[in-house]
Amino acid sequence: MEEAVSAVHRPPTIRDVARHAGVSVATVSRVLNDVPVVSDDMRDRVREAIASLGYRPSSAARSLSLGRSQAIGVVAPFFTSPSVVERLRGVAERARECGYGLMLFDVETAEQRAAAFAEFARRDRVDGLLVISLPLSDDDVEALVHDRLPVVMVDCAHPRVPHVAIDDAGGGALAAGHLIARGHRRIGFVGDEPDGPFGFTSSENRRRGFRRALQRAGIRPAPDLERCGAHGRAPARALAEALLHRRDRPTAVFAASDTQAIGVLEAARALGLRVPDDVAVIGFDDIEIAEPLGLSTVRQPLRQSGARGADLLLGAIAGAGARAGDAALAPLEVVARRTT
Repeated sequence: MEEAVSAVHRPPTIRDVARHAGVSVATVSRVLNDVPVVSDDMRDRVREAIASLGYRPSSAARSLSLGRSQAIGVVAPFFTSPSVVERLRGVAERARECGYGLMLFDVETAEQRAAAFAEFARRDRVDGLLVISLPLSDDDVEALVHDRLPVVMVDCAHPRVPHVAIDDAGGGALAAGHLIARGHRRIGFVGDEPDGPFGFTSSENRRRGFRRALQRAGIRPAPDLERCGAHGRAPARALAEALLHRRDRPTAVFAASDTQAIGVLEAARALGLRVPDDVAVIGFDDIEIAEPLGLSTVRQPLRQSGARGADLLLGAIAGAGARAGDAALAPLEVVARRTT
C-alpha cells in the first residue's frame, strides 16, 4: 500500500509524458528541445500531456541532451558598483527567461582579470561569455575564437566582437552642454585614469566629448581643472578635494560616473561648499541613489544594455549571427536635479 502511494505522488517522468501522449520518449525529447521534425499534432499532444501531468524537465538532463552547460559566464569589474548591478539585473532577467544560469566572475585586480578569462575559456563550464566594461585585446579575442566560445561585450567594444555600447563622447557633450547652459565657464572634470590596470575607455571618451563641447561653446578646456585616478567614490573624493581647495576652483564639476559624482559631493561638503551655489555637480549613469540625492546626471540605459547584451549572446549560442554594434538602445539624456 505504501509503495502504491509513493508511486502516485512521485514527480512525473518523461516516460509518463510519452505514455500519456501515446508517443515515444524520443518524440517527447524532441518537443522539449524544439527539434522541428515533430508534426504539429504530436507536438500538441505532448504539450497537453506535459500540462496535464505537471511535468517539469530536469535541467541537468536537458543540458546533457543539448550538449550545453545551460550557463553563460559574466566577467565584470567591481560587482558591487551600482552601474554593474543594474546591468546584471538585465542580464539575469534574459538568462532566466531562456532557462540559463549565470556564472559570475568579479574582477578587481589585473590578476583576477587574467584568471577569469582562463576559467571561462573552458567550454564545459559555460556556453558563452559576456564581458562588461573590460576592453578585450586582440590576443584575448584570438584566444576566445580558438576556444570557439561565443562572446559579447557590453559598455566597451572590439571590431571583431558583437557589442552593446553607448555614445560616451556624446554623453560627455550633453553634460558639458547642461553646465554651459547654466552659465558655467570654468568647469572641472573627475574621472578614471586613462592608463589604469583595466583599460577602461568610457571615462576617457566622456572627457573627450566634454572637451569638444567646451570648444564648440568658445571655452578653452583647462587641463589643470581635470583630475583622474582609480575608479570609486573614495578616490574621487580625494581628487575633488584637491580640485575644490584651489583659490581659483571650478564653479562646476562633471564626474564621469555617478559613483564619482557622489565623491565630489562629499568633498564639497567637507570643504563647506554649497551645492549648487558654490559648485554645481553632474554625474553619469543615473544609478538608483542619484534621484534621492538630487544628483543631476546623464542617464544611460544600464539595465537595457545588460538585457540586450544577453540577447546577443544567447542568439550567438543558438547559432544566430550578430553584427558588432547592432544593438538599439534608448538615447542618452540629461536628468536635471538640484545639484545643478
